[in-house]
Amino acid sequence: MVGKNEVKVKGASGGKTVGSAPSVEREGRAMSGWPMLAATILGWIVAIAVIVVASFLLNAAHGDGGAAANVGTVLLIVGIALCVVMSMVPAGFFSLQPNEARVLVLFGEYRGTVRGEGFYWSNPFYSRDLQPADQEESDGESLTAALTGKKKPAKTGQSAVKAKISLRARTLNGPKLKVNDRNGNPIEIADVIVWRVTDTARAVFDVDHYEQFVGMQAETALRHVASRYAYDHNAQTDEAAAGEITLRSNIAEVSQALRDELAERLAPAGITVDDARLTHLAYAPEIAQVMLRRQQAEAIIAARTKIVQGAVSMVEMALKELDKDGVVELDEERKAAMVSNLMVVLCGDNDAQPVVNAGSLYN
Repeated sequence: MVGKNEVKVKGASGGKTVGSAPSVEREGRAMSGWPMLAATILGWIVAIAVIVVASFLLNAAHGDGGAAANVGTVLLIVGIALCVVMSMVPAGFFSLQPNEARVLVLFGEYRGTVRGEGFYWSNPFYSRDLQPADQEESDGESLTAALTGKKKPAKTGQSAVKAKISLRARTLNGPKLKVNDRNGNPIEIADVIVWRVTDTARAVFDVDHYEQFVGMQAETALRHVASRYAYDHNAQTDEAAAGEITLRSNIAEVSQALRDELAERLAPAGITVDDARLTHLAYAPEIAQVMLRRQQAEAIIAARTKIVQGAVSMVEMALKELDKDGVVELDEERKAAMVSNLMVVLCGDNDAQPVVNAGSLYN
């Protein structure tokens, strides 16, 4: 027997179930609750009045039988039946706030989804909980527990999926995860995701506990995206590192990749991702000090490079200006000494202590 959402393919070997077709949300029918509320109140009044009249007729007959007693008995049965019916009617009332929806399921059959704020009434037998709060153990888990004599602890956080679903945007603050980047370096990373339910049928019928499904897929997507990129550039030159996307330097590109990954993973559950961004990014504690020294060395090298480039340009400018204005004529040896002294002064960490030569320049 093939289920409602299962696809059956006919071939040489006969019918074969190959998978389940995704659920499709459709509009459900529910009438306004206000006319039904008035009808319910009127029904209770009629039921009570019929019971009162029946009691009066039965008391008037004094157990002698006759038409009055028969009519009273019939009215009493009708009044009791009306009370039973009226007691079931209030179960069909429900209200929806803005960005809320109600999934209508009658004895396991999906009858549609009601959207839009207001006060409604529908079939009282529509389910309010679409999934049991505590799922039963599988046969394998039960057998393992029986053989080992260990009782499986009760599941926590397993709440029933309600028929009323919020369509508002929700925020998921992911925990800090310890993963390896593309280079194999252990890092700590966390993200925040803004998501909403757009297809109630898929969210309820195609996955178990769609909220937990979002949390699991968010962690999986973050681990996958973190493993695709390096934490920082490893190239020796700026030109080589220009086209490389890293977790630390390319936040926008990494966030877009994370959104695309989540959208693909959560689409089967009818979930839309509005935004996804990194909230924490750091090296793991065991390599943080080493990487910090490496970053400090790279910063020192970059600063020294800039200082040397600036010193060379300043020395070159000084020599050109002296030669241009004819202030002093220096041979190659004196130019070399001047260049050496200027480079020491301009590139040194400490302030230079000048020595004034009171004698001849060539002494």
